[in-house]
Amino acid sequence: MSFPGSGLAKGLAVTLRTMTKRSVTAQYPDVQPDLPPRTRGVIGLFEENCTVCMLCARECPDWCIYIDSHKETVPPAAPGGRERSRNVLDRFAIDFALCMYCGICIEVCPFDALFWSPEFEYAETDIRELTHERDKLREWMWTVPEPPALDPNAEEPKEIAAARKAADKLAAQQAAEAEDRAGAEASTQDQDQDQDRQRPETPGEGT
Repeated sequence: MSFPGSGLAKGLAVTLRTMTKRSVTAQYPDVQPDLPPRTRGVIGLFEENCTVCMLCARECPDWCIYIDSHKETVPPAAPGGRERSRNVLDRFAIDFALCMYCGICIEVCPFDALFWSPEFEYAETDIRELTHERDKLREWMWTVPEPPALDPNAEEPKEIAAARKAADKLAAQQAAEAEDRAGAEASTQDQDQDQDRQRPETPGEGT
């Protein structure tokens, strides 16, 4: 059962406990904050991996990603082959005034072209300057931290397990083929030796 004024007493108790503690002030910008490794600062673009599939722009709920491209014809790699066409990236921009940092574009990118960077010092005095082009996004790419090490007790990724299984199968097949070749060579040598032993000696041979 609470008595009148108990809430006020509790609030004052919290205030008194806080007053006796020493305040801790982060001396920013002289001292940079220690950010967590998965901080959602800005989005970096690894342009070489981008295939202009437009998946990130289509899945963005804010429609803040702008992509322009054109098609180029690639000559055949071998004589008699067919020409191919590929998309060439002309513009990749993100309007961070609209971006809500949901990370959907990074998750849906099938070619690992977008990454989270912990960079956060990109404030502008004009909101129109918050639309950053691909050159700036590429600069932020080099501030992306390395991925954390895998848990030693974690399950091996399916891609690596499949690649390891294929490599082991190929190695076993090559070892079996090498063993078959060695057996065939040994059998041939035995046959040659048997033929030499069975061949009659001619007069004067061995003298």
